[in-house]
Amino acid sequence: MDGDLGDFLRSRRARIRPEEVGLPSHGRRRVPGLRREEVAQLAGVSVDYYIRLEQGRGPAVSDAVLDAVARVLRLDDTEHAYLHAVARPRRPAERRGAPRVRTGVQLLLDSMERTPAFVLDVRMDVLAWNAAADAVFGYSRADSDGRNIPRHVFLDPGSRDFYPEWSAVAVQCVAHLRNLAGHHQDDRRLTALVGELSLKSDDFRRLWADHPVRECAYGVKRVRHPVAGLLTLPYETLTISEDTNQTLLVYTPEPGSETAERLALLGSWASAPGVPERTERTERA
Repeated sequence: MDGDLGDFLRSRRARIRPEEVGLPSHGRRRVPGLRREEVAQLAGVSVDYYIRLEQGRGPAVSDAVLDAVARVLRLDDTEHAYLHAVARPRRPAERRGAPRVRTGVQLLLDSMERTPAFVLDVRMDVLAWNAAADAVFGYSRADSDGRNIPRHVFLDPGSRDFYPEWSAVAVQCVAHLRNLAGHHQDDRRLTALVGELSLKSDDFRRLWADHPVRECAYGVKRVRHPVAGLLTLPYETLTISEDTNQTLLVYTPEPGSETAERLALLGSWASAPGVPERTERTERA
């Protein structure tokens, strides 16, 4: 995604006031935040070098320079890692066909009978799920577009009812997708997804332009299920070993809570005979 590095650095310069870093404001400025010259001075590099970095013309930039810029712009750990990723894109990886979920992973999912869990790829496509997740999110009844989380959030009108805190979910979704995009710039389908959402959703386009970057490793999400009602779902994410492009997301409601009781009822329904197949592409042994 051309221009990501420069846009990201400019967005982070804009949020820092000169006086916060010990510089005089010099009165009214044409743009908010730090000037490029000031970032270069504070990072200990030449102005020309920093300008070339913002323009994406610094492929040989060192860790030390990137770390200095991150310090000046007060990047958090996720933003710092994102800066390194977009400043030095990886070579395109060899593609080996459609992503597959190992049989053992599906068995692990199915063993969590009362805990919704599913596997995501770098495009936030849901590749596999268990019965409890199906009961909550209806993945077996959705097409491939409906099993892509950003498409569901921004292109499905029903998502605003499904997520009572839709605005927060939307920001989180964009921040996570941008973080993934920064680390997988060679993924053409991911680039195409961002382009599609930018064309079809004003909300996505506005949020994407703000350059939020976040790693959603854990948190809490609330959904309004049409049958079970309001569910409060803490979640944890785990990277699946031997395949860093797949992530296991597990919802972990507090035992004995109202949400846990409602999930147990949904789980009983989902485990009844006739429930559809719960995975799209599972590698068979």
